[in-house]
Amino acid sequence: MIPEDKDDNIDKDGDDKSGNKKSKATGMRNVISLGLVSFFTDFSTEMVLGVLPLFLVGNLGISRAILGAIEGSSELTSYAFRMFSGALSDKVRKRKIFIIVGYGLSTISKPFFVFSGGWVDAFVVRATDRMGKGIRTAPRDAFIADSVSESISGKAFGIHRTIDQTGAIVGPIVAFGILQTMDIQSVFLFSLIPGIIAVLILVFFVKEVAIKKLTSATTIFGNIGKAVKGSKPFVILLIVTGIFSLGAFNFSFVLLKASDLGIGQSVIPIVYAVINVAHTIIGIPAGMLADKIGKEKVLMMGYAVFAVTSALMALLAGSSLYAYILALAFGLYLGISETVQRAIIPKYVSAELRGTSYGLYNLVSGVCFFVSNMAFGYIWDIYGVNLAVLFSLCFSFSSIAGMSVFIKSYSNIKLV
Repeated sequence: MIPEDKDDNIDKDGDDKSGNKKSKATGMRNVISLGLVSFFTDFSTEMVLGVLPLFLVGNLGISRAILGAIEGSSELTSYAFRMFSGALSDKVRKRKIFIIVGYGLSTISKPFFVFSGGWVDAFVVRATDRMGKGIRTAPRDAFIADSVSESISGKAFGIHRTIDQTGAIVGPIVAFGILQTMDIQSVFLFSLIPGIIAVLILVFFVKEVAIKKLTSATTIFGNIGKAVKGSKPFVILLIVTGIFSLGAFNFSFVLLKASDLGIGQSVIPIVYAVINVAHTIIGIPAGMLADKIGKEKVLMMGYAVFAVTSALMALLAGSSLYAYILALAFGLYLGISETVQRAIIPKYVSAELRGTSYGLYNLVSGVCFFVSNMAFGYIWDIYGVNLAVLFSLCFSFSSIAGMSVFIKSYSNIKLV
């Protein structure tokens, strides 16, 4: 039995234990406010990411293998911090402070790409940005899950993701406009403006949500152990998603493929914008479909779309128009998987360990994603894109099979 106190009067379905109904509007206002925070942050980040791969490979002269290492290592940094920030937010029963620190760190780091003279400098800036993302992500996702009931979590995460990704559309388009009259370094500097707006919205408009107390006082590592031991389905889910992440690759390789297909450097941000448009459009429909037919089934659909995207990386050649088809497919995969994989966690973990569980989930995915990006970039450099694609497809099909077994075994389980 979880002890109650004056700050612990909200149950997992959004009802106030004192008999008063928790305001559904308040929870959705938090979701929308966080969506606006993410909108301006993505506006800032995607201005940079839309040109960064070509800046690193073209301007700084690094190889695809080093690019994969930078992206993989940076994401690993992000996922490692998600683990500890999520667990710590459970322990201190506060999430907003971690979200503020994370968004603030990402905002101030990106303009420092201007001073990068080699891959080491670029890696430090990229890792710092991802550190900020790591600090904020697990507490933020747990915060959204705390704000709404599990029955509409797919819709809530879909709404947040859609608002978030609208910024990811605007960012590359603005970067494209800047590049018509200025250089890539100017894009890095202008990214500071929307980032500051995001932090101001977060500070003044997002309201803290009460978190259930842990059933007993434990250390952060003790909470991790409780999360793992408390739910076998959650552990199996970690394994399946880890297998998928071992074959997943970063958007950077899609942009490099677009360059190989004849897309010029100044137009690359438009290809990136197509990825984000598709990501945005599919977010809410994917979340609502997941609430209706099962989050596990829709996540498996996301894996299948990634497999199709991987195949297109090898099959498409000869026309720059194919770059936009590839970007569209990759964006649909991202929109489905990144919406649903966040919404699926509350079903299989207890409410008081959500931050820890989100962190653990992200850590497993991040380590595997790190390995995949390094391997994919290395294989492409040494053996060509076709073998790199085959590498990804093997893990994609394995994860689809694993998720199919998971659905048959656990999808009807409801954690009480």
